[in-house]
Amino acid sequence: MTEASELAQRLRATVTDERVLAAIASIPRERFVPAAQRKRAYDNVALPIACGQTISQPLVVARMLELLTLRSTDRVLDVGTGSGYHAALLALLTCHVWTIEIHPELSALAQRTICELGLDNVTFFIGDGRLGLSDQAPFDAINVAAATGESVPAVLEQQLALDGRLVAPVGTRHQHLIVSRRTAAGLHRERLEAVRFVPLVRRPGSAHQ
Repeated sequence: MTEASELAQRLRATVTDERVLAAIASIPRERFVPAAQRKRAYDNVALPIACGQTISQPLVVARMLELLTLRSTDRVLDVGTGSGYHAALLALLTCHVWTIEIHPELSALAQRTICELGLDNVTFFIGDGRLGLSDQAPFDAINVAAATGESVPAVLEQQLALDGRLVAPVGTRHQHLIVSRRTAAGLHRERLEAVRFVPLVRRPGSAHQ
């Protein structure tokens, strides 16, 4: 059994979505971790990567994927590419992923790693994730992999399709996962478990490929 498969087995106690667990078992997490941290790649902890960012702990990644209730036909926006691990998992679970990162260095490294794994349904953008990608909207799901402050940016929720789902860590000192769903009656938001993420970096300007 591979280390990725063992990780999926450990997560089974908390995560029940079998598609999510299968994706985690399929992706070698060590490929997304700096060489100095690779011995800890399968520990259930967040690890530092370049540009002062982190790769989130596996349990939180799995929970966010599960909360998105992903379908194989979904079009997904991934805000905060980071290491690319989240985007790689999303690529296995959905039709296409658009992922946006403010740090060009991180985006380039993530793109190289994902391409080396043979995943060809991810499109990379460099820009301010708070703005989303309006020219590619609407999205069936939006994953936000950094803390958005006291609320989810309205522009991201506006880019959800009908029945679209968004998951994001919200808060500053104390953070919780928030799930937003666009329904015919409007947006429905639910606050869930406590988490800890680095802040979503803000920079003026539009995203570009």
